[in-house]
Amino acid sequence: MKREIKEIKKGIVRITTVDERWYVRQKKNEETGLPEDKFVPSVTWICSYYPKGVAFWKWLASHGWDEAEAIKQAAGDKGSKVHYASEDILLGKEVKMTDKYLNPTSGEPEELTKEEYECLMSLVGWLEPLEIEVIAIEKTEFNDEHGYAGTVDLMCRIDNQLWIVDLKTSANIWPSHKLQISAYSHLDIDYKELGITKDEWTKKKLGILQLGYRRNRRGYKLSEIKDEFDLFLAAKKIWWSECKNVRPLQRDYPVSLCVKKLKQKEGR
Repeated sequence: MKREIKEIKKGIVRITTVDERWYVRQKKNEETGLPEDKFVPSVTWICSYYPKGVAFWKWLASHGWDEAEAIKQAAGDKGSKVHYASEDILLGKEVKMTDKYLNPTSGEPEELTKEEYECLMSLVGWLEPLEIEVIAIEKTEFNDEHGYAGTVDLMCRIDNQLWIVDLKTSANIWPSHKLQISAYSHLDIDYKELGITKDEWTKKKLGILQLGYRRNRRGYKLSEIKDEFDLFLAAKKIWWSECKNVRPLQRDYPVSLCVKKLKQKEGR
């Protein structure tokens, strides 16, 4: 049973199962005045319902379902480990080649692979020559009007220009990636908490930073992305049509099982 429950910050929890990701936070019920759990889907889950396009289906046909799933899982594990390590780098920590980061599939910490470490080298290569002020890392927020939540990889100022940046380890930028960061740009944020102005947020730029990029010598590529929030909302309509009856798994399970009073045959 693959199920990850992670407390993002006090009062906000992210629940991930095989095909779903929910964010949950406690909000006061206006009628009873009591706190209750409020579940909303994640940006990435919603974006997965946007049409994949011809290139994806050709790729799937060339590999077959089982191989394609294995490739996607391996890519997801790589992306997760790089994200964990990138967070440390953005926090100013030193990351060694022998450091271990969680592999989501195995559930075990693993050393960085050569390819994963090269992604981190490209991140450092992007950061070092720039005048960057980090504002927030792995920032989780909600959009109450449209009912979703997401986690922004990086909010920063580059040469006094506010950016929100999504880190990717893929060779291509897919339409769902563009919708993802577009949705992040419409999260409800606390300007005072972040130390930014409303005008800055309105004029922010959206960027996807590809790490370990092999199509240039630098090893990275930052692409400015046009806000396509209208397409994200269209994908959300499709998600709602397919998933409106889906509910997060809320059953509690014991951590171990044992019947203490079970009689055993003598000699066993």
